[in-house]
Amino acid sequence: MFLSVFEMFKVGIGPSSSHTMGPMVAAGKFLEKMRAAPFGFHGVKGTLHGSLAFTGVGHATDRATILGLAGFLPDTYDHDAAEKVLEEIRETHTVKPEGLGTLQFDPKNDLSFDFGPNLPGHANGMILMATDKQGDVILQETYYSIGGGFVMTEAELAAGRNTDEGEPVPYPFKSAVEMLEMAETSGKTIAQMKKANEISRGGSENLRSGVRRIWQVMNDCIERGLTTEGELPGGLYVKRRAKGIADALDAERGTNLNAPHKINDWMSAYAMAVNEENAAGGQVVTAPTNGAAGVVPAVIKYWLEHVPGASEAHVEDFLLTAAAIGGLVKYNASISGAEAGCQAEVGSAAAMGAAGLAAVLGGTPQQIENAAEIALEHHLGMTCDPVKGLVQVPCIERNGLGAIKAVSAASLALRGDGTHLVPLDACIETMRQTGADMSEKYKETSLGGLAVNVPNC
Repeated sequence: MFLSVFEMFKVGIGPSSSHTMGPMVAAGKFLEKMRAAPFGFHGVKGTLHGSLAFTGVGHATDRATILGLAGFLPDTYDHDAAEKVLEEIRETHTVKPEGLGTLQFDPKNDLSFDFGPNLPGHANGMILMATDKQGDVILQETYYSIGGGFVMTEAELAAGRNTDEGEPVPYPFKSAVEMLEMAETSGKTIAQMKKANEISRGGSENLRSGVRRIWQVMNDCIERGLTTEGELPGGLYVKRRAKGIADALDAERGTNLNAPHKINDWMSAYAMAVNEENAAGGQVVTAPTNGAAGVVPAVIKYWLEHVPGASEAHVEDFLLTAAAIGGLVKYNASISGAEAGCQAEVGSAAAMGAAGLAAVLGGTPQQIENAAEIALEHHLGMTCDPVKGLVQVPCIERNGLGAIKAVSAASLALRGDGTHLVPLDACIETMRQTGADMSEKYKETSLGGLAVNVPNC
């Protein structure tokens, strides 16, 4: 099993990897399918199902799908260009994707929200269709946005296809047990094994430059969030808080009144800065999802800014280790809030952050696995119940607490020798089972929990 670091950490746009990035990617895939088809097309249309329908407006799913059908993709997204194209679509009721000419598409009539039963494959389902001049559907595909920006067709999901279709890698671990066994046999760290796998597929320069860009986008996102004030869009009137927290912490530097626990406020500020940017539709990195995008960057920033001896030269080891853990969670359970609740998003992110921090602080593979397990274990059962379907409440603060848990988990693991009672594999399987048993009301549908007990306006 191989999931690249660049699959776990994708540059994209907010507010959601599964509800914004995924539908945009799916629309792009459908355009490719249209280009390869032997037909002439006159129009396109689509339907959004399950969680994509129930929380689609709050997650800008409709906007993302429209832009995807116009040819936009998350990793090259240009906000200003997108706004101009959206205005053109509203006026002309057409989209003009490259290589397909002008296609009829009226968002009000041709993109619908289906609030009936979920499609059979996943809670995040969508059907895209292409029509002829008579309006008859002559090409159709069902897509599932399965979390973290990953998209699969109905056939791919039914076949159990994963993303690993390349040549064999040197260390193809698909469980934590296999990962630890390979580390012991090879004498390599988790980061070194993951690096060897990445280089075997993409080369060393691609890895080096790609990881550098991931951290640059993460750090830029933190800095934007720490310097931006105002109110977040969506109608909840949530104020940005990260800048105010950081400014207050800066003002208290050098005084004798600083309690040790204030470091938690810094971690929260870093994480909240990212998720406030995400809520505003800014550029973020899935880590492993947009809803949990603040945890890993916050832990890295905490390490670089507040831990003696930290160096950006080792950010690569952090991200490689984190990606290895995230890959295990995705392969054996889920990173989708719509499938398994927020334990699959912030819980997975905390496990990744804990593992990465333990690695750069000199932890053994056993201690790193322990750190990931501790972090994930103490997110088990966490629901996904966003108020008004927006990735704001409780999501923004939840990332701050996830970062704090990640650091605490790494610290606890490093105080031991790596031996512990609950294996990471058992914890991941428990998370999968818990997600399967969880009521649909608490899996990103905004039908239960805080979403119904907090006023939406």
